[in-house]
Amino acid sequence: MIKDATLAEANALLAALQERGLTLATAESCTGGLIAAAMTAWPGSSSAILAGFVTYSNDAKADMLGVDPGLIAAHGAVSEPVARAMAEGALARSRASIAVSCTGVAGPGGGSEAKPVGCVYLAVARAGRPTQAGRHDFPGDRTAVREATVRQAFALVRGAMD
Repeated sequence: MIKDATLAEANALLAALQERGLTLATAESCTGGLIAAAMTAWPGSSSAILAGFVTYSNDAKADMLGVDPGLIAAHGAVSEPVARAMAEGALARSRASIAVSCTGVAGPGGGSEAKPVGCVYLAVARAGRPTQAGRHDFPGDRTAVREATVRQAFALVRGAMD
């Protein structure tokens, strides 16, 4: 479930994209489509939202986004290089102005010492600019981690709009 405050933030971001004539694609793993769901909760969203890729498995990341399986083998699916490749793949396959991606450990299990529950890598790609990516460690349960990831994705998209 997406909180009302997050939906309001999505609506504001959608309006900003529309005002600038920009389009967005998402490439999501740990959020399972929540970023796209929040953005498309509003009428008229099709003018700015072009595509949403839910690539929960490694095979889907490779097949749908073109992420090199060797990159996943070398760094793990939850990594900065994979988040970058996901965003760049979504940008190329959708022809959107901006693409945002996330891959992480939402919990309650699946974490490790190096990548505990709450460890999420996000990236944002825009044609002609370097892809921005980084690690975030979000506290809380699965719902809280996923909600925080959605909101951080919105912040990355806002930053890429400048």
